[in-house]
Amino acid sequence: MSNQEGKAIEHLERKLGLGHALALVVGTVIGSGVFINLPIVARITGSPLMAALAWLLGGVVWIPQILIITEMATAYPEQGFGYLYLQKAGSPALSFLYVWTAFLTSDTPSITIISISAASALSVFWPPLGGPILSRAFAILLILVLTIPHYRDVKQGGNLQVIFTIVKVAPLALLILIGAFYLDSGHLTSTAVASTPARSMAAMLLAGMAATVWSYAGFPNLLYMAGEIKNPSRTLPRALIGSVFGVMIAYVLISLSTSTIMPHAALVDAVGSFANPFSYLPAFSGIAAGFLGLAAFISMVGATNACIMVQPRIEYAIARDGGFFPIFARIHPRYRTPHASIVIQSGLAIVLTLIGGIESLLGYFTLSYVLQNALVFGAIFWLRRRRDYHPTYRAPLWPVMAVISILIQLVLAYGTFKAYSVKGVLAAALLMASGLPFYFYFRYLQRKGRIAVRQE
Repeated sequence: MSNQEGKAIEHLERKLGLGHALALVVGTVIGSGVFINLPIVARITGSPLMAALAWLLGGVVWIPQILIITEMATAYPEQGFGYLYLQKAGSPALSFLYVWTAFLTSDTPSITIISISAASALSVFWPPLGGPILSRAFAILLILVLTIPHYRDVKQGGNLQVIFTIVKVAPLALLILIGAFYLDSGHLTSTAVASTPARSMAAMLLAGMAATVWSYAGFPNLLYMAGEIKNPSRTLPRALIGSVFGVMIAYVLISLSTSTIMPHAALVDAVGSFANPFSYLPAFSGIAAGFLGLAAFISMVGATNACIMVQPRIEYAIARDGGFFPIFARIHPRYRTPHASIVIQSGLAIVLTLIGGIESLLGYFTLSYVLQNALVFGAIFWLRRRRDYHPTYRAPLWPVMAVISILIQLVLAYGTFKAYSVKGVLAAALLMASGLPFYFYFRYLQRKGRIAVRQE
């Protein structure tokens, strides 16, 4: 990579305002999770009210996390997120493992999960799309179609994100509104189904909270592109803190509204597929089910679009610094995009569509994601010692917030084993550990001068 190419990406213009930032966060967070995870959380918690409580607590535990990452983001409003913070904290090994696990076990699988869920959403129009073969074929096609514009022009994908976000909010608001008229349906007081294993209330809530991790997982994605946000000292705190409260309230209301309309047993039976409460409305089922299915599809397309847009940036950032496969640092000579990183990540996402079901992939995703977060939150203890650490937003009681954030990740990691397939969780653990040999390999190449190391 030439110096000119590296400089072109290193100094990207700040073109995204608060509206774009909110659209990117909401577009990433509210995607397939709210539709595909409702049945999983309902099954784990055993009752509608417990499920709603799990969604609430799943959002509450994000508050201290958002406060911590907002502080670090305003100190270093550049591309890279976890990689950047861990690198500046003085841990090249952990910064490498962060990128390695993000690429293999969280960022890339998120594209796969959302695209498969999009096919399930359209199955309301054509049921065969809900099958294992056609849903994967459709997911592959969707990934390919969305990769093309990002390969050619990052602005095009960014403009689409605002539209997708606006469209996705409307049916969710409609679902909440209709659910309010079904409060007397009696479904909210349903008890656990017969297949639900006997657990204590604390164990069910813990597992239920772990199952919501995927649905709340998109907040930090904005920081992959922090270097392109206008007035980051004001925009980043408003976008991150405001969105976490908004999404948390929305998820709780969506969970309650779904449970007022849809019997608990039927919701649990939908595990592994798209839950559509509108199909249980006698007066509107013929029209509303299709409307929600289409809106869910658009929502998931928007989430997939956001993931394909932001996630390849972290692999580009570390490769640019000489710590990853050099091919990821390549810039297209005409389109000026990190085309190689985009193509490789989309290609791996396509491979993942062929090797696992949604629930296994969620477990595969969740363990790596919470452990990555624990590393990022721990970085603040070292960052605050740096002379160049000048955040414009400071988290209140930051040591307490940081410790709470780390402990939350460890508790959720334990809950992952309770909520998901052990096979998927262990696969994630093995892939995380597999990064160590590659780290030492790249360090060897750096010492031999075969890979240039960019200085801060």
